[in-house]
Amino acid sequence: MLRMRIFMTGVGGQGTLLASRVLGEAALAAGFTPLLSETHGMAQRGGVVTSTVILGDLKSPIISPGEADIVLAFEALEALRALEFCHAHTLMLANTAVIPPYPVAVGQVSYPPVGDMLAVVAGQVGGLLAFDASALARQAGSPLAVNMVLLGALAATDTLPVSAEDLKQVIRDKTNPRFVDANLTAFDLGAAAARDPENWHRRPAA
Repeated sequence: MLRMRIFMTGVGGQGTLLASRVLGEAALAAGFTPLLSETHGMAQRGGVVTSTVILGDLKSPIISPGEADIVLAFEALEALRALEFCHAHTLMLANTAVIPPYPVAVGQVSYPPVGDMLAVVAGQVGGLLAFDASALARQAGSPLAVNMVLLGALAATDTLPVSAEDLKQVIRDKTNPRFVDANLTAFDLGAAAARDPENWHRRPAA
């Protein structure tokens, strides 16, 4: 029986919660009874925001360290921070764009080199797909559509028991009508990014 724990992490304003709700709605339409949870943290101050989507015969929406099967990291440093939730076969999708946290913004510390962080992550998970999702969201016409870019990329990995069309239908039905076209374009750009071998830092074992 399928059991899948999906962990999403980003900073306030990146649409982490909307992404989990879209995935949850699509899973519900596909016949699952998904469990969702959200941790808002200090979202309005640019703090970390996490959410989870649980599929299958599991009773808790909480993901403990080492349990996440899939991680969507909406910001580069959050990918590194999410490593504690990963195991050796976790598939991680990471946005390589940087949003400097407060200590970096005020010059107290330096932001770690993105390449170094990705190398660390790639060495500890089963698969790492990393690319500039923020640039693709801007290309789609909405800088806020990073969440849709990452959902499109995830759908293209064929890891989910939910089809890309099911996800796109939820986007059409549940997201702000003003942004539907941009969201669907972002979704397709994310799917294309997942099909580009250059974006894979570590391929999942066959």
